[in-house]
Amino acid sequence: MSAHEETAVEIRRVSKRFGDVRALDGASFSVREGELVVVLGPTGAGKTTLLRAIAGLEIPDAGSIRLGGRDAAPLAPAERDVALVFQNFSLYPSRTVRENLAFPLRAPGRALAKPEIDERVAWAAKLLSIEKLLDRPARRLSGGEMQRVAIGRAIVRRPKLFLMDEPLSNLDAKLREALRVELRELARSMGTPVLWVTHDQAEALSMADRVVVLADGRVLQEGRPEEIYFSPASPRVARLLGNPPMNVLEARREDGWWVLADDSRIAEAGAGPPGSTTIGFRPEHARPDGGSFEARIEVVEDLGPSRALFVRRGETRLCILADRTFRASPGAIVRPRIDPDRVVEFRAD
Repeated sequence: MSAHEETAVEIRRVSKRFGDVRALDGASFSVREGELVVVLGPTGAGKTTLLRAIAGLEIPDAGSIRLGGRDAAPLAPAERDVALVFQNFSLYPSRTVRENLAFPLRAPGRALAKPEIDERVAWAAKLLSIEKLLDRPARRLSGGEMQRVAIGRAIVRRPKLFLMDEPLSNLDAKLREALRVELRELARSMGTPVLWVTHDQAEALSMADRVVVLADGRVLQEGRPEEIYFSPASPRVARLLGNPPMNVLEARREDGWWVLADDSRIAEAGAGPPGSTTIGFRPEHARPDGGSFEARIEVVEDLGPSRALFVRRGETRLCILADRTFRASPGAIVRPRIDPDRVVEFRAD
């Protein structure tokens, strides 16, 4: 077994309640050594509770957590050798960046000599491009600089596992994009496993080796980002990813076609049992002309390089993407053509 295949974290049927609220409900998945796994889910999915349970700050009601092959239950938080980074920056505002970075290395029990502390601080500052900030008080940093320092405080410890709780959510969009790229490269260069939780699908799709989709404390699906995006396991997973999200509609397979309730043939269907089912397709897998049914444009949304056309046929509403040069206005009739190879069928099981 290679190092990348060894398990760093194993979550087995973990459940946790807070009064009447079930924060985690039998969640199971694993993180391998050197892997960046993103847990994606909406607010209230149980993401932060999951990280706190791994860090030892919450005790699960049921199930088990193993770290590096060891049962974590008897381990105190300080014994787990994990670093947890929150979305709020948690810095000492009156201390310099250097002092903030060094703080976790001066904790009782570490017994690191000053030269090693200085070496680790310099190493982290270089990795995060904050060398010029080392003597600046934390209160004089921008939001992006504060978050770099907060991440630096985690990596100077050189833990066995990083737990990232939406660390970029308080930053503006442009800075989030830049830091996503940098932190992905940082994780690769360090080789330390990372469990990153977010509600931001762009973070999940751009950063993850694997994505775990969490909702209501349950794992709905896990897999590579392209698997989750192109082959969602359920309509709920499908709607969590994509902007605009996947079209999900009721149809039936009949004579080699997907057919709506009003008998409109909307796309060719592959072999399979006849009858009603739920299907889905991404807006980018349809074009506004060349199809076999008509629909009326209700809304046109400019997305920059493309336009989102929200169209209706009877009770069925769809979103399709068109090149920005395509002439479209509300009330116009289009004949959408859906790529049959990109239609996903959601089976009842």
